[in-house]
Amino acid sequence: MRNIETTWQAERRAEARRQPKRAGPTRLAWAALLAITLAAQQAPVGNPPQAADANARFQANANLVIETVSVTDKSGKPIVGLTAKDFTVTEDGVAQTVSFCEYQTLDETPIAPAAPPAGPSPAAGPAPVEKPKIEPVTRNQIAPERPGDIRYRNHRLMVLYFDMGAMPPQDQARAQAAALKFLQKQMTPSDLVSIMSFSDGVHVLDDFTDDRDELEKTVNKLFIGEGQGFDETNNDDSAADYGTAFGEDDSEFNLFNTDRQLAALQTAVQMLGSLNEKKVLVYFASGLQLNGVDNQAQFQATTNAAIRANVSFFTIDARGLVAMAPLGDASRGSPGGLGMYSGASALAATGNFQKSQDTLHALAADTGGKALLDNNDLSVGIVEAQKAISDYYIIGYYSANLNLDGRYRRIKIAVNRDLSAKLDFRQGYWAKKQFSKFTTAEKERQLQEALMLGDPITELTIASEVDYFQLNSAEYFVPMVIKIPGSELALARRGGADHTLIDFIGEVKDEYNVTVGNVRDKVDIKLTGETAAQLSRQPIQYDTALTLLPGTYTLKLLARDDETGRIGTYMNRFVIPNLNKEQQRIPISSVVLSGQRVDLKDAVFSAKDKDKSGATNPLIQDGQKLIPSVNRVFSKSRDLFVYLQAYQRGATATQPLIAFVTFYRGQTKAFETPPLAVAAAMDNKLKTAPLRFSLSLNKLQPGRYNCQVTVLDPGGQRAAFWQAPVLLVP
Repeated sequence: MRNIETTWQAERRAEARRQPKRAGPTRLAWAALLAITLAAQQAPVGNPPQAADANARFQANANLVIETVSVTDKSGKPIVGLTAKDFTVTEDGVAQTVSFCEYQTLDETPIAPAAPPAGPSPAAGPAPVEKPKIEPVTRNQIAPERPGDIRYRNHRLMVLYFDMGAMPPQDQARAQAAALKFLQKQMTPSDLVSIMSFSDGVHVLDDFTDDRDELEKTVNKLFIGEGQGFDETNNDDSAADYGTAFGEDDSEFNLFNTDRQLAALQTAVQMLGSLNEKKVLVYFASGLQLNGVDNQAQFQATTNAAIRANVSFFTIDARGLVAMAPLGDASRGSPGGLGMYSGASALAATGNFQKSQDTLHALAADTGGKALLDNNDLSVGIVEAQKAISDYYIIGYYSANLNLDGRYRRIKIAVNRDLSAKLDFRQGYWAKKQFSKFTTAEKERQLQEALMLGDPITELTIASEVDYFQLNSAEYFVPMVIKIPGSELALARRGGADHTLIDFIGEVKDEYNVTVGNVRDKVDIKLTGETAAQLSRQPIQYDTALTLLPGTYTLKLLARDDETGRIGTYMNRFVIPNLNKEQQRIPISSVVLSGQRVDLKDAVFSAKDKDKSGATNPLIQDGQKLIPSVNRVFSKSRDLFVYLQAYQRGATATQPLIAFVTFYRGQTKAFETPPLAVAAAMDNKLKTAPLRFSLSLNKLQPGRYNCQVTVLDPGGQRAAFWQAPVLLVP
């Protein structure tokens, strides 16, 4: 029997490995799996494949849609015990078959307050020097979910959103204190909280996490006084009289300022739209006033985006309970004209205050949330948002509409046996879209979302090598080489394209998950003439470099073929040792094995040298670059190049070194180079001694070997050894 596998099957197996087994959904899932597998096996009967196609492969694409549904009775209590048969689901009016249904219970017990931190130890040394901050390439983003992923099961998702431009400093401090109170005393194990702020743009300060300490640090870092300069000024009888000449009406500035705040909210909920679950966004602001009908279009766009993203606004007036003086308080000038005597000024001030609260109420009411107004305990509003998401059902179905048109699909869910039940669920979702129809913004967002996914994407094959060379007493030059088989791009050539772009995006993080470097680049590959003929035989290469300190790092890098949209992920941990602490052996750099040198002008199979560190690349000599062999497979017909550096830090004069390369096959020495004596070194404090070898491999038999590089210091009676497996081919 041929190996018949569906995309859906692969996704379900991966999901089953990540999630704990549950009896109900597992039986349903296996039943659906069996049905689809049988359908795939029976499909070829009417159209048998050609005899020459011995490796036929059939695929069935399915769009798994996950919905979280809260079901309550008339009194607001959750209804339990429902099964998949109790739900009716339609998508754009077409009935769908519910494949699985699972009830999720949330833990409502508050987390115990953390113990106060211990004071600094008298024996503790000086505080470490803070490293310069490197902005990640995925900042201002919420990590998306892969199709069918239910990583947030048994949790509620809450966003604390601080509109710093809509609050004076005293209200910012009050909102900050309320958020800290919630995190310290009222947060439960079921809560996953994200922190967002808006001043010059929407910033995701923390993705959804239950790390209370990290959340508290983020809230404490909010800069009180940030985002000022966009305050509303009224032009009615309540306006202060500064005795100046008549100028432009400020209402136009108020119009754009309100649109700016509403557009920022729309951006925030669109980020959250990539998550299937119900979300609540707690919006801290000192009121938000619409200016007649001029802001209605943006207001409607914001509420529509929130409904489509399954987000409810819980708005909090950070001003609390306000007692207004008839003619204003001491923070502003007195109004002028007859209005201050007739009461028109006091009436206008009260009306403006009421309008600013009406907008907060409308935002909450139109999206299924609540508004907290005239209350000095702002944390009450956060608790109301917390209570809005109680126990819920996770139901899933496979959409009957397989068109990749990117359109919005409306969902309706009903309970069959209790028509009075109240349901809260996502009203729809955006269908997948063909890559060829993506806009530039959609392509960029796809890359960033793919980088933030926990699971790798393996549509492209990627191999990489990370090396290190010491620059000075603290820093290391770290070149990175990424290779993609040229045959992977043959699909674009068959599609008639004359060139294709390879997008690269990646991050390097330290052991504390802090971004210390990033990669964002493109390689333009020509697919015409001689280049196209070589494409299936040679790899596409990209190289870049960073300057890092000693430590343990994680590299995550993605490559995408911009013609077909195929993506590949490379993930690896690497260590840069502190060679200054090496006392017993000779400190050496990484050993680079290479089977080719390329001219720097060659832009076909290699990206241009874009060294972000500013340091000199030691792999470049005389206008040619040494290309590290990532897979360490070498041909007997070509020479092997070996390069490394040895360091003699602190030496008053360069000590002569001896180095040689040995090939072992099992326990037998198959080949060894004559000793290479090195007496000269670079004129630097490290006394860097470059070691270069060029070996002819034509005398060795094809097969697997262990390549060993030995460096000896006869005067200091020290040595260094490096060994790695290699493969020789004819």
